[in-house]
Amino acid sequence: MNIVAFAEQRNGQFKKTAFEVVKAARTAADQLKAEVIALVIGNNVQSMAGQLGGYGASKVLVVDDPRVALYSTTAFAKIIADIVRQESAEIVFLPASAMGKDVAPRIAVKLKAGLASDCTAVSVENGTITARRPVFAGKGIVHVSVKTGTKIFSLRPNVFTAGESNGSSAPVEKRSVDLLEGDFACAVKETKVAGGKKDVSEADIIVSGGRGLKAPENFKMIEELAESLGAAVGASRAVVDAGWRPHDEQVGQTGKTVSPSLYIAVGISGAVQHLAGMSSSKYIVAINKDKDAPIFTVADYGIVGDAFEVVPAVTAELKKLQGK
Repeated sequence: MNIVAFAEQRNGQFKKTAFEVVKAARTAADQLKAEVIALVIGNNVQSMAGQLGGYGASKVLVVDDPRVALYSTTAFAKIIADIVRQESAEIVFLPASAMGKDVAPRIAVKLKAGLASDCTAVSVENGTITARRPVFAGKGIVHVSVKTGTKIFSLRPNVFTAGESNGSSAPVEKRSVDLLEGDFACAVKETKVAGGKKDVSEADIIVSGGRGLKAPENFKMIEELAESLGAAVGASRAVVDAGWRPHDEQVGQTGKTVSPSLYIAVGISGAVQHLAGMSSSKYIVAINKDKDAPIFTVADYGIVGDAFEVVPAVTAELKKLQGK
């Protein structure tokens, strides 16, 4: 039995999810007596591929082609599906990242495979993989198994622990897939990355702000608190829709799903769409002057108070502890 684990990379650097997916595949493979075949797609990525062996890959397949230096949902779907067929793999693991959510359904259609998306846990019982995933905007949790010949699981980022590499290197094989012009019907033309800015989908600590901050300039105190914690800055949909913050910071059902160790929600009431995107965080701290705000129903710690008084005080204490 073979498990194909898609390892996402950007600009020659593996995303954190790449290691999480490979490690999760390794854990399942050990119980299924299977092999883990990692797949890397990109341009000039062959030299970096071997390090996936340190997270459990038995071997790494590389599709190295200038045409896939940038993401194409149609081309990537064809490549992944073809590699799965070449390796006669019965199971596919990939991240439930923006890229993974986009490409997974296309792979499922090509392979006529069942898909369990956004899984927060995967276990093996009697030789069958069972996945746990949230439903109804996080209000419920279901345990599912896939019955088709090929089974696809997308894993929520930051939930599965990759741990440290054991330092081993996996053998790397270069593969080619016959890509035609029509396979690039939809492709990224350019990417722009904010320098030094943490991605909320991968951050271990997130400080998010909502409409309770009253004005975009007041996000300065959110940024200062985040900086003191080494955290990423997040935002609610209302804030993003108002143009206060960029869309890549939006946390929620129509934004990014996050699972940090610590999530601090400031001035966020807790609409169900927002809760769906952050309720799997390990610890949730809510700061809101409304004691009946829904955010407190999921918070591990709650502070009922004025954010304009609480946040600066917390930031000052943190800086004092850090000797700043």
